[in-house]
Amino acid sequence: MKTIERVGVVGCGLMGSGIAEVSARAGLDVTVCESSEAAADAGMMRITKSLDRAVRSGKLEAGDKERFLDGIRISTDLERLSSCDLVVEAIAEDQALKVGLFQRLDEIMRGSEAILASNTSSIPIMKLGIATRRPDLVVGVHFFNPVPVLNLVEIVPSLLTSAETVEDVTAFAENVLHKRVIRCQDRAGFVVNALLIPFILSAIRMFESGFAAAEDIDTGMIEGCNHPMGPLHLADLIGLDTTLAVAESLYAEFKEPLYAPPPLLSRMVEANLLGRKTERGFFAY
Repeated sequence: MKTIERVGVVGCGLMGSGIAEVSARAGLDVTVCESSEAAADAGMMRITKSLDRAVRSGKLEAGDKERFLDGIRISTDLERLSSCDLVVEAIAEDQALKVGLFQRLDEIMRGSEAILASNTSSIPIMKLGIATRRPDLVVGVHFFNPVPVLNLVEIVPSLLTSAETVEDVTAFAENVLHKRVIRCQDRAGFVVNALLIPFILSAIRMFESGFAAAEDIDTGMIEGCNHPMGPLHLADLIGLDTTLAVAESLYAEFKEPLYAPPPLLSRMVEANLLGRKTERGFFAY
């Protein structure tokens, strides 16, 4: 069983910052890489604010916050990841970008047995694995937003991922990060998004057609089905650009109408109305 003590995270947006935070809180040595100094600064600010919220809620001691921050190094140099035992990719949901990154990471980690993991929510792991010379060490490790709060991790092996790699990342997620793990086959969307995205798209089509107001659609699912959040608010939380990317990936793989993005979703993304991250989506924030 591989011991994972040094974790690298590529990307420090909503997902990457959360993965870095939970890894630091588990006592691991964490290196985060971002594309620019500005993005790196924003990422550290995101982690700091999340830890501040944990302190205010009484879930974390103030002294622990500083200790966890001290365990995180952030850089714009991917070479800093060369000594990591596990590197988790958490960049934009763009297949070409992810494939290029995995090729680069494969070069950087040459000679090591480091596991390369992707936090993708929809892109087949096989496409990332075959971009490297180590497809047996490439696996999907899909967290959920916000990572410090939501307990689930999907472990997704490709046809070429070794059983040992699956066992190692499962043990890491369960025993080190204390997450609940489910395993699934390497199919676009995996378990959660393959079920969730058609639900969200159906709500968007309902709103787009004028069938019901956005607030009424969400209230209906909250009060009628005991959901903690309505589908349109959830789309805003996920990000409409991410929702669109996942829908497009699902539709490309399965060619089923329920996965086809509604025109309104595409137009909102074109207009940069992406939800909470831009303070306007189906609702204003």
